[in-house]
Amino acid sequence: MEMMNNSFREVSSAWSQFYDIYADFLKYFPGPHTKIYDILEEMRVFIAERVKQNQKTLDLNCPRDFIDCFLIQMEKEKDNPASEFNVKNLELTTLNLFFAGTETVSSTLRYGFLLLMKYPEVQDRSQMPYMDAVIHEVQRVSDLIPMDLPHMVTRDTEFRGYLIPQGTEIYPVLNTVLHDPTKFKSPNSFNPENFLDENGRFQKNDAFVPFSSGKRICLGEALARMELFLFFTTILQSFQLKPLLDPKDIDTTPQESGFANIPPFYELCIIPR
Repeated sequence: MEMMNNSFREVSSAWSQFYDIYADFLKYFPGPHTKIYDILEEMRVFIAERVKQNQKTLDLNCPRDFIDCFLIQMEKEKDNPASEFNVKNLELTTLNLFFAGTETVSSTLRYGFLLLMKYPEVQDRSQMPYMDAVIHEVQRVSDLIPMDLPHMVTRDTEFRGYLIPQGTEIYPVLNTVLHDPTKFKSPNSFNPENFLDENGRFQKNDAFVPFSSGKRICLGEALARMELFLFFTTILQSFQLKPLLDPKDIDTTPQESGFANIPPFYELCIIPR
């Protein structure tokens, strides 16, 4: 978890963003921009060691986890030279699952706790439609991956009078949609009412796109939604989150803002209700 948090923070630093723009030039020079590769390699080695442990104790009839399932499929396709089920893909897929399925949810929770302490009145509303609206608003305001992940145009595409040639790398800037004043009542402040109708019922909004949009939308959206709802509701039903300073003095400015908006470090008290 520490390695993962460090990598998420590092990839969002100014140096990493600079490197992302000038990679063809900067890859020949040492400096802070190379740190991310060291962290990623450390994580890959950690996963590779776990794969070896699973291989030694593997029971083909009783898989224990994702790595076991992948190893079993590798065994089934061992005679297929074109198989995608190999050790390299196992290591990288497991790494991707950590990044996409763990770090994003934990970062959203950390942002959520911070926002709930800054706006304590929100904690005292326990109705499920309101809770659903709160979680959506946490995701909207935290704006975790503001530029989304890079996509590629599969064919020449005309968009609003512009021709985007096939093969062009594009970034759907989710930030502009999540803060669209024509779509949200309070686009620049934390307000769960953005997702409630006049009767207090939860209201969907097409501009809610933290999981991206289109055919390449996040595969883990359904799982992430369930995780966030279960974590937030279970914690808030049992505990009150209390800051160590006046709520109005809580600063929600990201620690880093690049590939991701990284929540700042903070301390809190968790008090049984």
